[in-house]
This record gives sequence, structure tokens and C-alpha cells, in this order.
Amino acid sequence: MHPKALLDLAATLLREVLKLDTPADMVVSSFFRKNKALGPRERATLAETAYAVLRERTLLQNLAQSGSGPLERRLAILAWGGNAGFLRGALSEAEQAWLDSTQAIDRHSLPEAQRHNLPEWLAQPLQATLGDEFWALAGSLNQSAPLDLRVNTLKTNREAVQAALQAAGIESAPTPYSPWGLRLVGKPAVNKLDVFTRGDVEVQDEGSQLLALLTEAKRGEMVVDFCAGAGGKTLALGAMMRNTGRLYAFDVSGHRLDALKPRMARSGLSNYYPTQIAHERDDRVKRLTGKIDRVLVDAPCSGLGTLRRNPDLKWRQTPKAVAELQDKQTAILNSAARLVKSGGRLVYATCSLLRDENEAIADAFSASHPDFVPLPALDVLQHAGVARADDLVQGNTLRLWPHRHATDGFFAAVWTRK
Repeated sequence: MHPKALLDLAATLLREVLKLDTPADMVVSSFFRKNKALGPRERATLAETAYAVLRERTLLQNLAQSGSGPLERRLAILAWGGNAGFLRGALSEAEQAWLDSTQAIDRHSLPEAQRHNLPEWLAQPLQATLGDEFWALAGSLNQSAPLDLRVNTLKTNREAVQAALQAAGIESAPTPYSPWGLRLVGKPAVNKLDVFTRGDVEVQDEGSQLLALLTEAKRGEMVVDFCAGAGGKTLALGAMMRNTGRLYAFDVSGHRLDALKPRMARSGLSNYYPTQIAHERDDRVKRLTGKIDRVLVDAPCSGLGTLRRNPDLKWRQTPKAVAELQDKQTAILNSAARLVKSGGRLVYATCSLLRDENEAIADAFSASHPDFVPLPALDVLQHAGVARADDLVQGNTLRLWPHRHATDGFFAAVWTRK
């Protein structure tokens, strides 16, 4: 495709993405379906450009004010995610001179809002939590996340998968904490590889793997993934259980549960029971009261720990929406707790960076449920075979930060019932 045509497409895509009324990944996917003639490199350039604008929207919109022409075109030029030489072929002399001048600006001299590229309602609590370390977090959130795989230990081991990837020309390294994980070099397409199609691996961030490990699910137990979603942690739990016992996958979305079925078949798991519920008080939940060995509650949350993958979330979320989520998180955790039998384990987790969705919810639960005893996350992680577990904890809880751990941002608290 001619450079000018690709730049025009990038501007068109940005016009849709910046409406911020639909998740960016859905907008990009829809755009590609409408433009089926695009090749892999062209798609990569367009996607990277769109996500770069979302990551640094405050900065780029400020820089774009000095240019001329449609705003989306200026933003695409500033955030171009493809070959720089290719871009030059699309620019006029004036546009190239303008781009050169903006790239020469010392970004450290800019106002804080243009350096961290976060809405103020989010920046303030993160600065209060992290102090000077906030700037390392802000920088990491403007980077792309690595691609992690979880090895399906029901079928194979990490060494065998790494060798198979090497044979396919894909470099990988063991994840630093999870005993199941491999981190790939770059973003190779893995969904057509033999190790993927036969169920030896699943794409899963290392942080999500650690949440499953906190349950220490065992053979023959009854386990509930209370908010199963796409099912990544359900798959991990089933492998931990060695395909024995009963694994319930609860979710309010039947569509998500249906999408889980082919993944389960590929993984070789047959001990799971997908169950659509209307809400956390559904009768299907009540029937299991006091019977479950392990309950994982990966609660609906703001998703702000995933900003490296979903940078549009910081512009689409609002303080009001986060406050409403806290009520939902409390209700779900209280309902899920009823399932846990005496001596059983409860894990509450989110992929949020905010204390209001994390420590505040866990502390309130502990205060109102004296029959649940907090377990030190360090002890649980070490017992589960997690390397360098002391790097991952804050007090009694798991706290993962993108800039410290190269994972998505996660929180988890663990209890046992008396």
C-alpha cells in the first residue's frame, strides 16, 4: 500500500478509536474486518499507531496543536507505529519539518499531565500510594505488555514447550515468578503453532498465573472460579486439580462460558462445570453453600492494571464507575464466601491498581467476617513453588505492579475459613 493511503487509513481508524464509546480492541478488529485487503505489517502499523495515541493522548494532543490539517492525521504522524522511512513517503516537506521539531522537544520539561498521560483522578491516588516511584509506573503503563504463555502441565512441561518454540524459531524464557510461564521475545503469532492447537499452552499474563497458584487447588477437590470470564484461570485451576474433582466456572455471561468450551476441549480438561448465573445470589450459588474447598473471586473491576494492553480504559473509566464497582465487589465477595467450607480457602483478586478496589475491599471483608482468617500471601506463594515470592507481597497480600514485576497490575488477598 502507498504510504499516503496507509496514513489516511490510520487517521480514519483514530477517528473511530478516539470516540471512546467502544473498547479499542473491538474498534480495531472491526476496522480490519472492513479492510480485509490489509497485510500483516499494515495491520500492525495501524494498531500500534492507534494504541500509541491512546497511551500518550494528553501529550500528543498538546503537540498536535502546533500542526495543521485534520487532528487525526497529525496524531497519526506523531504516534506512527511503523517504519519511519515509510512515513516520510507520506509527508509533505512542511509536515516532515513539523514532525522533526516536535521530536526535538525535551519531554522532561513538559507539565506533569503530559508526562504521565493519566487522568488526574487516577494519577492522584497512584502518586499518593507510590511517591516518587509513580513515575516509573507511569512510564511502564505507556509501554506494550510482553506476551506470556502458561504451560498446560496436564499435558507437558515448560522445558518441552520451550524446545518446541525454539524449533519454530520463537525465542522464550521462563517467567521469573510463575513455575508455569514462558515469556516470548516479541509478539509472534502463536495460535497456529502445534503447541497451541494441541493445548500445550495458553496465552496468559504471568500475574494471572500467580492468582491461580494462590488457591493451591488439589486433586479431587471442589473448586469454584466465581467470575470465570474468558476462563484463563479456570483452565489453570483444572490443570492444578489434574482433571479430577469438580471445577465450577460461574459467570453472568453465557456467551463467555460458551467461548470457554473449545479452550477446555483443547486443554484436555473434563472436570469443569460451566454455570451461567443471573447474579451473585443466584440459587445455583446457594446450593453449594459450605461445600467448596477453594473459591477464586477474580472480581469485576476497573481493569486499570491492564493499561499496557488496554490504554483506552484510562480515558473510558470514571470515578463514579469505580465507586459503583466497589459495591459490586463487596457483594460478590460476600456471596462467594458462603460457598467456602470449614478449612477451605477464599481468594479475592482484581486487576486494578487502586486501593479502593483492593485493600479497602479486603480489609472491610476481614472486619465483617471474623470466621475468615487472613493467610500471609508470602507463605502461600512459597508453598505453591513461586520463585522470589518475597518480591511480590505487600503486607499479607499479593501486589503486582507493571514497573516492578513486568506483569499486569494485580492484587489478591487470601483467607481460610475457621
